[in-house]
Amino acid sequence: MTTITKSHLEQNSQPISLEKSIKLSRRSFVVGTAAVAGGGLSVGFHVPALAQTAQAALMQEVNAWVLIKSDDSVVIRVVRAEMGQGTHTGLAQLVAEELDCDWARVSVQQMTAGQNLARNRVWKNMATGGSRGIRESQEYVRQGGAAAKILLVQAAGNQLGVPVGELVVTKGVIQHGATGRQLSYGQVADQAAKLPAPDVKTIVLKSPKDWKLAGKPLKRLDTALKVNGRLKYAVDVKLPGMVYAAIKACPVFEGKLKSFDDSAVKSMRGVKAVLRVDDNAVAVVADNWWRAKQALNALPIVWDEGVHAKVSSDTIRATLEEGLTSTQNVFADTNLGDADSAIAQAYTKVEATYITPFVSHACMEPMNCTALITADKAEVWVPSQNAEAALAELAKSTGLDITKCEVYNMSLGTGFGRRGGFQDYVRQAALLGKQMLGTPVKLLWSREEDIGHDFYRPIGHCKMSAGLDKAGNLVGMHVRVSGHSINAYAAPHNIIDGKDRRQLQGFWPEPHDAQFGYTIPNLKIEYAMRNSHVPVGPWRGVNTNQNGVYSECFMEEIVHAAGRDSLEFRRALLKDHPKHLGVLNAVAEKAGWSKPAAPGRFKGIAQFMGYGSYTAAVAEVSVKGNEVRIHKLVLATNCGHAVNQRMIAAQVEGSVAYALDTLQSEVTIKNGRVEQGNFDTYPIARLRQMPQIETVIAPTFDFWGGVGEPTICVVAPAILNAIYKARGKPIRTLPLKYSGLKIV
Repeated sequence: MTTITKSHLEQNSQPISLEKSIKLSRRSFVVGTAAVAGGGLSVGFHVPALAQTAQAALMQEVNAWVLIKSDDSVVIRVVRAEMGQGTHTGLAQLVAEELDCDWARVSVQQMTAGQNLARNRVWKNMATGGSRGIRESQEYVRQGGAAAKILLVQAAGNQLGVPVGELVVTKGVIQHGATGRQLSYGQVADQAAKLPAPDVKTIVLKSPKDWKLAGKPLKRLDTALKVNGRLKYAVDVKLPGMVYAAIKACPVFEGKLKSFDDSAVKSMRGVKAVLRVDDNAVAVVADNWWRAKQALNALPIVWDEGVHAKVSSDTIRATLEEGLTSTQNVFADTNLGDADSAIAQAYTKVEATYITPFVSHACMEPMNCTALITADKAEVWVPSQNAEAALAELAKSTGLDITKCEVYNMSLGTGFGRRGGFQDYVRQAALLGKQMLGTPVKLLWSREEDIGHDFYRPIGHCKMSAGLDKAGNLVGMHVRVSGHSINAYAAPHNIIDGKDRRQLQGFWPEPHDAQFGYTIPNLKIEYAMRNSHVPVGPWRGVNTNQNGVYSECFMEEIVHAAGRDSLEFRRALLKDHPKHLGVLNAVAEKAGWSKPAAPGRFKGIAQFMGYGSYTAAVAEVSVKGNEVRIHKLVLATNCGHAVNQRMIAAQVEGSVAYALDTLQSEVTIKNGRVEQGNFDTYPIARLRQMPQIETVIAPTFDFWGGVGEPTICVVAPAILNAIYKARGKPIRTLPLKYSGLKIV
């Protein structure tokens, strides 16, 4: 159930308005999706690009963002990746809002990285990550829609011989009120395209309070295509004469491929070639993927495992534990007052160390890429969160000029950050394509390869201490995070003087992105960078999901020591941060925090900020023996402007499923390699484990925040805090199995 309410900025404020909750029965879902089957997403399924070229010939480009057909259909161009989060629909809503077109006639076209480059990046940033798909591009896409409307109205004014100030637009129809004459967008698109573009500085965008399309829970444009199977993912790509590749890299990170004996498999049915991919991987190419995989499994391979073959989870943990107390390679990002002295002199002291493990992205669609390389052209069909990064990798791997390369970005079978900065699968496919010039090669990783060669969410340890005065007031807190650095692998230039602030997301003192909301008179927050050979990278929620666990679970231990109510204690510390307090109040009210839970059930609460949005959660659980049952989660979010409440609710619910993984999954290292291989050893959330979810959307309409990632950081701590109340002792090490618990 979804509740849309104005933000609770005051501690005792009440919801000003409630809209109808979004509930879909199976019948209404089927009927609803069928109703939009005529529109939907224009996937531009390229072989290699003929479909898009033919389609474009039937349209008139008004500007880079808008194409209009003679029948008044509107195609809105986008470049951000669609990986299930609804970005394409949200961006289209923003463009269509300023364009004032008929939403029933709108579809979306995904542009390519090569097209963006050839037009001097007219569509700007193509990367989709950090919950920035809409919040970072909202202004210029709206300007694109508004500019197109200005051109269309001017063309109509010229044709009718009237001033544009006398014209009004309703759903793509331009009308002259005095005479009743009217023209549709399709009738004036040709002339509009010939007019000079308006100066973007003169464009005045609509106030969100006047929105008619944006800000509404419209149905997604791609739902029907997913239901009827017409939506094509990269894994679905088929090209004439295509062959298939299965790949295996050295199981020890940073190890090398020493040798292989292709005589053992080259005569197997369907096998086309056995190829060295780079210095650490080998692939078998066959007429179908299963035959390629079977041959690869039978291939004798000798690895040079290198210096990391003896690294284990135990040795990594020992390094992190050293970082908790060391004075070397540590920096204090926040240092208010004298936290150490305040804690030492406190009436009551609280101390705890939390441990969160490596976790894998485990994307639904494993890494894959189809490459067609010739002497003077390189093309790939790929599911990437950053098509421009894929284009750069393609040019680098093939040695061709970037203008001779093209990336067709397909719909992604999830991404979660794995398909963002790292384009290793594009490199591998390109290197295979170079060895099979003129033949399309589809590279598909096995699930074991996908889990075993990920860029994992960093492992982390966090030592926390706090002091309370005699009245139970928090007088000081010290946070020391010891863990792997994502920037050390992905963006070393962001590490300044050995200091990596990124790992402290959610603990930052600055507002606007990932601010620590509690006001504590003596506060020290530190980070000790301790890296190993295990590659790490952005994972949905990146560092806020670990830091949220550290912060909110420790806050619950402080609350317990103070003998106070969990909500009231947090409220007192959030008095200087009204938006943090607003979502906390909203979720507490919706969850009925002041009312006792049902017999045998216990409630836990958490709040945190990440990716420019404020979130809070209340979990209701029961614990029987070693079995944990999560009955209900109420989640509140303030993302500033709400473009589509239906999609926000879907993202919040998806965050719950992904957060549940962190409570029961981990990646461990033995002999330098990952021990887990598939979902039998790397468990993910099951449908039966999903609780009842209620989403409270509490926008304040004064900023642009993210949606896809922020909620993750409060789901796990809210659940853990509820378990703490049920058992009477905190959980400090994840996954839950280390506390003898499992989710049922």
